[in-house]
Amino acid sequence: MADHSEVAYTTADGNDYEAHEKTYEGFIMLVKYGTGAVIVILALMAIFLT
Repeated sequence: MADHSEVAYTTADGNDYEAHEKTYEGFIMLVKYGTGAVIVILALMAIFLT
């Protein structure tokens, strides 16, 4: 069987894990605030368009 003692993404050349984490955190923040904005818009539509 193969020796799996090292994780491939940490030893591969050219990987910028810090940039990956920063991009992921930005994506999560965008989804969080985007969802909040949609909820606010829907609530305002429910109030003013009925």
